[in-house]
Amino acid sequence: MRKRLLIVFAVTLPLVIAMITTLAASAAPPAATPTVTPGWVTGLQGGSGSTVGPDGALYVPEPASGEISRVDPETGAVTTFASCLPTQVIPLGGAMDVAFIGNTAYALVTLVSDPFPPIGVHDDVDGIYRVDGPDSCTVVANIGAFAIANPPNADIFLATGVQYAMEPYRGGFLVTDGHHNRVYRVTLDGDVSEFITFGNIVPTGLEVLGNTIYMAEAGPVPHNPADGKVVAFSPGSSTAAVVASGAPLLVDVERGRGRSLFALSQGDFPCADPACAGMPALPNTGALVKVNDDGTFTVLADELNQPTSLEIIGTTAYVVTLGGEIWKIDNISGPPYGH
Repeated sequence: MRKRLLIVFAVTLPLVIAMITTLAASAAPPAATPTVTPGWVTGLQGGSGSTVGPDGALYVPEPASGEISRVDPETGAVTTFASCLPTQVIPLGGAMDVAFIGNTAYALVTLVSDPFPPIGVHDDVDGIYRVDGPDSCTVVANIGAFAIANPPNADIFLATGVQYAMEPYRGGFLVTDGHHNRVYRVTLDGDVSEFITFGNIVPTGLEVLGNTIYMAEAGPVPHNPADGKVVAFSPGSSTAAVVASGAPLLVDVERGRGRSLFALSQGDFPCADPACAGMPALPNTGALVKVNDDGTFTVLADELNQPTSLEIIGTTAYVVTLGGEIWKIDNISGPPYGH
């Protein structure tokens, strides 16, 4: 009799466990659907990069005005944080990105010096500026001068390059150059050096997690989806490993909760001629995508209007657009990359 009971128990236990698992799964709430608020903030003088400051607020440079705005992530209230940066000289460049080291803000500025030597368009500096106060900025690194003195072995037409994004790194910064196809290491003493160099892949946004640097690639014109990639490399690397690919004209990559990764696609490109380099994607074709373990992307929100930069606070994404708006996307979540 005891043997029969043991046999029945052994047969029944897996069924009970399966039933409990099924009931638990059915009782779990469904995954939240991302909700998009277009134009949550409007009226900025252009848009490019962004960061989350030490106070938890969003900071967004405005290329057309040379300002940096502080945006309350709860209310969307906008105040001027600084107004001391060079303004755009041509319809590209100006104040491109902002980042903090401690409580000090730094801004990345490009194409405000002499983008077409020897014409001498302007005499400002392409590089990193320290924000000393609302009306005071100081140049700490002249990246444009380094680029002119150390041109890449490639076909270029802007001698100073096009510095796109910056990320704090070991007391200084890493800076992408989307035209010269390389990443610079820049110190607060003004030293500029090549950190890693690529072929024609158009590096854009950056994210640093420990010793791993994640980077978005827009890919060469016409920015085909297959060329839109998130890649990873480490100090001393000569190449980058592909993490995910398949979204057109990627412009940023950001970490979410845990080790989840998200990327920002600006969208479909309107031109196949290499002379179109620097043009934005078609309006309302951009997307927020999530990096999957199998090297693909999952689209979380589409029809974004020419997005340029991404920040994530909790399960909310904040997307800066070229036209000077911030879109808010709530309820982004999911299992982490590499879980």
